Amino acid sequence: MLYMVIERFKNGDAGPVGERFRQRGRMMPEGLAYHASWIDAAGAACFQIMEADDPDLLKAWTSQWNDLVDFEIIPVQTPTDFWQRISGK
Repeated sequence: MLYMVIERFKNGDAGPVGERFRQRGRMMPEGLAYHASWIDAAGAACFQIMEADDPDLLKAWTSQWNDLVDFEIIPVQTPTDFWQRISGK
């Protein structure tokens, strides 16, 4: 399953997030895959595409960051997968 992860940096401050990332990396559990990310123009939020078969892996990962980041996690699918699913193919 694919997930859109919206990270809102607490106090709009990306500095502590960047520092921890440089020191420890993404700190993702095995089985959670990172695909891509984008930062908003103001530098207050990050948008990521992640993939995992087990949604609990996202909980394990976000627990490493939730002191610095507020998370919104939205299950998403590719347009191809969506249209195949609703057409019954």
